[in-house]
Amino acid sequence: PAAKPPPTQRGQEHHPRPPRTCEDYWSEWKHCKGIRNLFHNYYTYGEAPSCEQWKIDYGNCRQWEKSKSPDSKESLCKSERARIIEKQKYDPVWKLRKSPPRDWYLPLGQDKPK
Repeated sequence: PAAKPPPTQRGQEHHPRPPRTCEDYWSEWKHCKGIRNLFHNYYTYGEAPSCEQWKIDYGNCRQWEKSKSPDSKESLCKSERARIIEKQKYDPVWKLRKSPPRDWYLPLGQDKPK
């Protein structure tokens, strides 16, 4: 019997639609270009955010929907993978707990004697 391809390769050629709707890419680009987001990024990081990738992704999404272009599809999937990898680079701020605290059922402020 022939070996099965790895899970990441199985069925990739059968994506009937983009990973997100094209409106999602447009919405993300509009949000990125908004004055509130520009101000926040400039205040936080000292520079304006780069929104060009959202616009490129929107164009690729429309191209994929219109003509089923394999180049647009690959570019869009590559961009999404890069976005996921970028998101996973940072550790969570809080340590996740495995179980609730022992006194979780007590009303707030009742766990300490006065």
